[in-house]
Amino acid sequence: MSKLGKLLLYVAIAFGAIAAGFIFKTQQMSSQLSSAEKQAGMKAFFAASLPDIEGNVQPFSQWQGNVLLVNFWATWCMPCREEIPEFIEIQDKFREQGLILVGIAIDQKEKVETFSKEFGINYPVVVGDMDAFSLAEAMGNPQGALPYTVIINRAGEIVDTHLGRVYMDKVEKILKPLL
Repeated sequence: MSKLGKLLLYVAIAFGAIAAGFIFKTQQMSSQLSSAEKQAGMKAFFAASLPDIEGNVQPFSQWQGNVLLVNFWATWCMPCREEIPEFIEIQDKFREQGLILVGIAIDQKEKVETFSKEFGINYPVVVGDMDAFSLAEAMGNPQGALPYTVIINRAGEIVDTHLGRVYMDKVEKILKPLL
């Protein structure tokens, strides 16, 4: 094998190891949130409010009692951009059954507004900065990595968290029994 071939093989193995570690850590994180941590995260979520893309402050308490899919994202985050068309579909599919998807953008308001209109986002989008990172951390994302998705049942309990791109078949399996 040539030197270039060996180098490419080593790089591929390194990326594979990093990806495996990330997946393992993500799995551990979602299963390691204690009941007290989940409760504290929900308390922080329902006490929070952030401005939407029109500048109107949206209190998160308004969504209490619904099944929520909360997605922390940014316009510059490629996995986030891949998820959003699927989130639009899932909001359409389950809106009548009580699903509210909430996008919490950690980005500049102008960029989020342009992006939201371009993609035709059909669910509430609020814009935050460090407050949004603090909220994500309270809800089980201490790394502050994006995207980060949290599913909340009607009783206001965290049912599932996912760090990284989430696929809709997984989301639907979790959501259907809650709706």
